[in-house]
Amino acid sequence: MATFSKDNLLHRLNGLATGLRHAFAVTPDGQPLPPEDVALLERVADAVIRRRMSTPTLLFLESMGPMNFLGSQALHFFTPLLDVIFPQRDIERIALLLERRDTLARLAAIIESRADAQQAANRR
Repeated sequence: MATFSKDNLLHRLNGLATGLRHAFAVTPDGQPLPPEDVALLERVADAVIRRRMSTPTLLFLESMGPMNFLGSQALHFFTPLLDVIFPQRDIERIALLLERRDTLARLAAIIESRADAQQAANRR
């Protein structure tokens, strides 16, 4: 049986504090995305631009920003159903991307820049 002493208690509390230090840590915003994830976001942006849905999509992304983690969990849940329509690899990658807080802002920025470029090209 361990003896109860002040040093033993401090040692255990320091161990507990060290163990819990990163328990609720999240990936900091602004970390670079892997090239395949950037390519996936660009494909999504191109599909939105092709369908001329940039404005509704930007409104949706801005309004749903705080809910991105719940969306990622829903994608994980519905992967067996969505696998019929989309490749499972892409569904899982999008779900993992949505777990990051900055992904929707990055996607919105890509859509906005491509929509502006398309509007500029149409004006010429």
